[in-house]
Amino acid sequence: MKNVKFKGISIIRYILIFRFLKQLDYRFNPCASTVLTWGKQSQIEEKRVICVEDGFIRSVGLGVHFNQPLSLVFDSTGVYFDATKPSDLENILNDTQFDNEVCTRASHICNELITLGISKYNVGVNADFCVPSGKLVILVPGQVEGDASIKFGSPVVKTNLQLLVNVRAANPDAYIIYKPHPDVIAGERDNGNWRLASIELADLIVTEIAIDQVINVVDEVHTITSLTGFEALLRGKKVTTYGLPFYAGWGLTTDMETCERRKRVLLLDELIAGTLILYPTYLDPYSHKICTIERAIHIIDEQRRLKPRSITAFQHLLLRLKKIKQKLSSL
Repeated sequence: MKNVKFKGISIIRYILIFRFLKQLDYRFNPCASTVLTWGKQSQIEEKRVICVEDGFIRSVGLGVHFNQPLSLVFDSTGVYFDATKPSDLENILNDTQFDNEVCTRASHICNELITLGISKYNVGVNADFCVPSGKLVILVPGQVEGDASIKFGSPVVKTNLQLLVNVRAANPDAYIIYKPHPDVIAGERDNGNWRLASIELADLIVTEIAIDQVINVVDEVHTITSLTGFEALLRGKKVTTYGLPFYAGWGLTTDMETCERRKRVLLLDELIAGTLILYPTYLDPYSHKICTIERAIHIIDEQRRLKPRSITAFQHLLLRLKKIKQKLSSL
């Protein structure tokens, strides 16, 4: 048993991650010297902290709608979106000698994700749309501006508007597509506000089309720290970062910021192996056992084909509890 005490983990969050904790043998003990917390929490005085976050291949549907995650990360060094300090993922990418076996496996996983069109949340519709020929086409994915990935991952560019201004200034003749973050479109983050940040700077705004469909038609992706940049790398697109996401600084992206801790040049298969195979933990929602990423991909593809798009009664209950908690906290 691994004794831990919880900080920053709500009852709702605990319900969603309980089976992971059980399989990884974590047990709550208020006297434990190790803290288990969600994401990056401030004011934690204990020296031993494990940060829990969603993995990169997560679910069919949004986390803010309480869809059950198929992957989580348990980081005992930092957390992958905090570029101000090392993380388990950064250490893996810096120090691991990736052999042919794991690189071949990573290549197969990459091909499977592309073939099946699988991304983190797997939301949106598959639809064809046209872009002008003879122009550089750039995708700018919107992010949740209050998110820790911007706070701790981007020292200069902090807003979607600022990102769009920079991209337009550097590429005045490009055809820019802006895709707001799905949590914001759903009205669950940033008060649902995204239109003013994009309406005058982007040539096209897409909201409902699946992210992999958009990536497929563009030439480049310009982002602060969005996971879309990583998903674009998998699909062979040029990626420019304006912050320091986990996939920047390894020689695979054009970076506006630098991180001196990241001294190594990686192959794409090595980045995939570290990020998708070695770092996260995957859980089979049917057997409730730890599984491989290959199994998780198969499950997501199956769920996407079979699962109705409406929110379940259980999710409605959790959403109501969340809104009650928000109202109480505002009193």
